[in-house]
Amino acid sequence: MSGTLPSRRARAPFWELKDLMLMVVLGVVFGFVYWVLVQAWNGLAILMGPAGDLAQHVLFGGWLIVAPIVIAIVRRPFAGIAAEVIASVVEVVFLGSPVGPTLVIAAAIQGLGSELAFAATRYRRFGWTVFAVSGLLGAGLVFFYSAFRSGWYGQDIFALRLVLQLVSGLVLGGLLAKVVVDALARTGVVDNFAIGREATARA
Repeated sequence: MSGTLPSRRARAPFWELKDLMLMVVLGVVFGFVYWVLVQAWNGLAILMGPAGDLAQHVLFGGWLIVAPIVIAIVRRPFAGIAAEVIASVVEVVFLGSPVGPTLVIAAAIQGLGSELAFAATRYRRFGWTVFAVSGLLGAGLVFFYSAFRSGWYGQDIFALRLVLQLVSGLVLGGLLAKVVVDALARTGVVDNFAIGREATARA
Protein backbone atom coordinates (compact mmCIF):
# COMPACT_ATOMS: atom_id res chain seq x y z
CA MET A 1 0.00 0.00 0.00
CA SER A 2 2.79 2.39 -0.83
CA GLY A 3 0.73 4.48 -3.25
CA THR A 4 2.72 3.36 -6.30
CA LEU A 5 1.11 2.51 -9.62
CA PRO A 6 -0.04 -1.12 -9.84
CA SER A 7 0.31 -3.34 -12.86
CA ARG A 8 -2.55 -3.14 -15.34
CA ARG A 9 -3.05 -6.86 -14.73
CA ALA A 10 -3.76 -6.23 -11.03
CA ARG A 11 -7.35 -5.34 -11.81
CA ALA A 12 -9.77 -7.43 -13.85
CA PRO A 13 -11.50 -5.47 -16.64
CA PHE A 14 -15.06 -5.81 -15.31
CA TRP A 15 -16.95 -5.96 -12.05
CA GLU A 16 -16.92 -9.48 -10.67
CA LEU A 17 -19.66 -11.06 -8.58
CA LYS A 18 -17.38 -11.28 -5.56
CA ASP A 19 -16.72 -7.51 -5.82
CA LEU A 20 -20.44 -6.80 -5.76
CA MET A 21 -21.01 -9.21 -2.89
CA LEU A 22 -18.22 -7.66 -0.81
CA MET A 23 -19.54 -4.17 -1.47
CA VAL A 24 -23.05 -5.19 -0.33
CA VAL A 25 -21.81 -7.07 2.74
CA LEU A 26 -19.62 -4.18 3.89
CA GLY A 27 -22.40 -1.71 3.17
CA VAL A 28 -24.76 -3.70 5.40
CA VAL A 29 -22.18 -4.19 8.15
CA PHE A 30 -21.32 -0.51 8.25
CA GLY A 31 -24.99 0.38 8.22
CA PHE A 32 -25.09 -1.18 11.69
CA VAL A 33 -21.79 0.49 12.62
CA TYR A 34 -23.23 3.85 11.57
CA TRP A 35 -26.30 3.24 13.71
CA VAL A 36 -23.99 2.64 16.68
CA LEU A 37 -22.30 5.94 15.85
CA VAL A 38 -25.67 7.66 16.13
CA GLN A 39 -25.94 6.36 19.69
CA ALA A 40 -22.40 7.59 20.40
CA TRP A 41 -23.34 10.96 18.92
CA ASN A 42 -26.32 11.23 21.27
CA GLY A 43 -24.17 10.31 24.26
CA LEU A 44 -21.41 12.73 23.32
CA ALA A 45 -23.94 15.50 22.77
CA ILE A 46 -25.15 15.07 26.33
CA LEU A 47 -21.60 15.09 27.70
CA MET A 48 -20.75 18.25 25.77
CA GLY A 49 -23.66 20.12 27.34
CA PRO A 50 -24.31 23.51 25.69
CA ALA A 51 -21.88 22.60 22.89
CA GLY A 52 -23.64 19.30 22.25
CA ASP A 53 -24.82 20.29 18.79
CA LEU A 54 -21.19 20.11 17.67
CA ALA A 55 -20.92 16.44 18.60
CA GLN A 56 -22.13 15.41 15.16
CA HIS A 57 -19.15 17.15 13.55
CA VAL A 58 -16.65 15.58 15.96
CA LEU A 59 -17.80 12.08 15.00
CA PHE A 60 -18.80 12.76 11.42
CA GLY A 61 -15.81 11.11 9.79
CA GLY A 62 -16.96 7.77 11.13
CA TRP A 63 -19.89 7.88 8.70
CA LEU A 64 -17.47 8.08 5.76
CA ILE A 65 -15.29 5.07 6.44
CA VAL A 66 -16.97 2.37 4.35
CA ALA A 67 -16.43 4.19 1.05
CA PRO A 68 -12.61 4.28 1.04
CA ILE A 69 -12.41 0.77 2.48
CA VAL A 70 -14.53 -0.72 -0.31
CA ILE A 71 -12.79 1.34 -2.99
CA ALA A 72 -9.34 0.26 -1.82
CA ILE A 73 -10.31 -3.41 -1.87
CA VAL A 74 -12.26 -3.73 -5.13
CA ARG A 75 -10.88 -0.65 -6.99
CA ARG A 76 -14.01 -0.04 -9.04
CA PRO A 77 -15.67 3.26 -10.01
CA PHE A 78 -18.77 4.12 -7.94
CA ALA A 79 -18.02 1.41 -5.37
CA GLY A 80 -17.69 3.97 -2.59
CA ILE A 81 -20.91 5.76 -3.48
CA ALA A 82 -22.84 2.51 -3.67
CA ALA A 83 -21.45 1.24 -0.36
CA GLU A 84 -22.43 4.46 1.44
CA VAL A 85 -25.92 4.35 -0.03
CA ILE A 86 -26.37 0.70 1.00
CA ALA A 87 -25.27 1.55 4.54
CA SER A 88 -27.73 4.45 4.67
CA VAL A 89 -30.61 2.27 3.45
CA VAL A 90 -29.85 -0.21 6.24
CA GLU A 91 -29.91 2.66 8.73
CA VAL A 92 -33.20 4.07 7.47
CA VAL A 93 -35.18 0.95 6.56
CA PHE A 94 -34.01 -1.58 9.13
CA LEU A 95 -32.72 0.50 12.05
CA GLY A 96 -35.08 3.46 11.93
CA SER A 97 -32.60 6.30 11.62
CA PRO A 98 -34.11 9.55 12.96
CA VAL A 99 -32.74 11.39 9.93
CA GLY A 100 -35.15 9.60 7.62
CA PRO A 101 -34.95 9.06 3.84
CA THR A 102 -32.90 12.24 3.28
CA LEU A 103 -30.03 10.28 4.82
CA VAL A 104 -29.74 8.39 1.52
CA ILE A 105 -29.11 11.66 -0.33
CA ALA A 106 -26.47 12.69 2.18
CA ALA A 107 -24.85 9.26 1.92
CA ALA A 108 -24.60 9.54 -1.87
CA ILE A 109 -22.93 12.94 -1.51
CA GLN A 110 -20.56 11.60 1.15
CA GLY A 111 -19.67 8.66 -1.07
CA LEU A 112 -19.08 10.93 -4.04
CA GLY A 113 -16.78 13.17 -2.04
CA SER A 114 -14.86 10.22 -0.64
CA GLU A 115 -14.52 8.65 -4.07
CA LEU A 116 -13.27 11.75 -5.88
CA ALA A 117 -9.76 11.45 -4.43
CA PHE A 118 -9.38 7.91 -5.76
CA ALA A 119 -11.06 8.70 -9.07
CA ALA A 120 -8.54 11.50 -9.61
CA THR A 121 -5.79 8.84 -9.58
CA ARG A 122 -7.86 6.54 -11.82
CA TYR A 123 -8.10 4.15 -8.85
CA ARG A 124 -4.37 3.46 -9.01
CA ARG A 125 -3.01 5.16 -5.89
CA PHE A 126 -3.91 4.18 -2.35
CA GLY A 127 -1.38 5.91 -0.15
CA TRP A 128 -1.93 7.93 3.01
CA THR A 129 -2.34 11.21 1.14
CA VAL A 130 -5.12 9.90 -1.10
CA PHE A 131 -6.99 8.50 1.90
CA ALA A 132 -6.58 11.79 3.77
CA VAL A 133 -7.92 13.79 0.82
CA SER A 134 -10.77 11.31 0.50
CA GLY A 135 -11.81 11.97 4.08
CA LEU A 136 -11.57 15.72 3.63
CA LEU A 137 -13.63 15.74 0.44
CA GLY A 138 -16.28 13.39 1.82
CA ALA A 139 -16.73 15.51 4.93
CA GLY A 140 -16.51 18.83 3.11
CA LEU A 141 -18.85 18.09 0.23
CA VAL A 142 -21.73 16.89 2.37
CA PHE A 143 -21.19 19.66 4.93
CA PHE A 144 -22.62 22.30 2.62
CA TYR A 145 -25.65 20.13 1.87
CA SER A 146 -26.21 19.60 5.59
CA ALA A 147 -25.68 23.30 6.28
CA PHE A 148 -28.48 24.15 3.86
CA ARG A 149 -30.85 21.59 5.36
CA SER A 150 -30.05 22.50 8.96
CA GLY A 151 -29.85 26.28 8.62
CA TRP A 152 -26.22 26.67 9.62
CA TYR A 153 -25.43 29.42 7.12
CA GLY A 154 -25.01 32.73 8.89
CA GLN A 155 -24.29 31.19 12.29
CA ASP A 156 -21.33 32.53 14.25
CA ILE A 157 -20.01 29.00 14.66
CA PHE A 158 -20.36 28.09 10.98
CA ALA A 159 -16.57 28.04 10.46
CA LEU A 160 -16.08 26.01 13.64
CA ARG A 161 -18.60 23.43 12.41
CA LEU A 162 -16.77 23.16 9.10
CA VAL A 163 -13.32 22.81 10.66
CA LEU A 164 -14.46 20.15 13.13
CA GLN A 165 -16.12 18.16 10.37
CA LEU A 166 -13.10 18.39 8.08
CA VAL A 167 -10.73 17.24 10.81
CA SER A 168 -13.05 14.37 11.68
CA GLY A 169 -13.29 13.41 8.02
CA LEU A 170 -9.53 13.49 7.67
CA VAL A 171 -8.90 11.34 10.75
CA LEU A 172 -11.88 8.96 10.94
CA GLY A 173 -13.02 8.88 7.31
CA GLY A 174 -9.55 8.94 5.78
CA LEU A 175 -6.59 7.89 7.91
CA LEU A 176 -8.53 5.37 10.00
CA ALA A 177 -9.86 3.80 6.80
CA LYS A 178 -6.29 3.39 5.60
CA VAL A 179 -5.38 1.67 8.86
CA VAL A 180 -8.32 -0.72 8.48
CA VAL A 181 -7.49 -1.49 4.84
CA ASP A 182 -3.84 -2.21 5.63
CA ALA A 183 -4.86 -4.43 8.54
CA LEU A 184 -7.24 -6.41 6.31
CA ALA A 185 -4.54 -6.76 3.66
CA ARG A 186 -2.11 -8.19 6.21
CA THR A 187 -4.59 -10.89 7.23
CA GLY A 188 -4.88 -12.17 3.67
CA VAL A 189 -8.71 -12.17 3.71
CA VAL A 190 -8.82 -9.82 0.70
CA ASP A 191 -6.13 -11.54 -1.37
CA ASN A 192 -8.70 -12.61 -4.00
CA PHE A 193 -9.69 -9.01 -4.72
CA ALA A 194 -7.92 -6.27 -6.67
CA ILE A 195 -5.96 -5.19 -3.62
CA GLY A 196 -4.50 -8.69 -3.32
CA ARG A 197 -3.77 -9.00 -7.02
CA GLU A 198 -1.83 -5.74 -6.92
CA ALA A 199 0.28 -7.00 -4.02
CA THR A 200 1.00 -10.19 -5.99
CA ALA A 201 1.89 -8.19 -9.12
CA ARG A 202 4.37 -6.10 -7.14
CA ALA A 203 6.00 -9.13 -5.55
